Amino acid sequence: MTSEPTASFYERVGGEPTFRALVDRFYEGVAEDPPLRAMYPEEDLGPAADRLRLFLEQYWGGPHTYSETRGHPRLRMRHAPYAVTPDQRDRWLRHMLAAVDTLALPEQEDAELREYLVRAAQFMINTLE
Repeated sequence: MTSEPTASFYERVGGEPTFRALVDRFYEGVAEDPPLRAMYPEEDLGPAADRLRLFLEQYWGGPHTYSETRGHPRLRMRHAPYAVTPDQRDRWLRHMLAAVDTLALPEQEDAELREYLVRAAQFMINTLE
């Protein structure tokens, strides 16, 4: 008796188009939030959006393009030059969770994604003021 391999989260939520929609919607919010936008030094948010999408796709079981092109994620190290405060965390989460709202994911996947995003945002805080 052989069993079907379990589909990854990436596959269950629709793959690349879902993650592209999530990240695009998130960065629409970032662009309209001056304190959060200031954390992105590039004039065009496109490269940041691509990096986030590739990271999330890999994390959730999709292609390993992020690691192949950028190496290990090292999230805290990559964000160390920026003051990630509780306020920045809250702003990031507000836009990211609003973007999740637009996806209409199945309940289990929606909850799993939200839980991860809240934990990840908390983990990134490196400055209290």
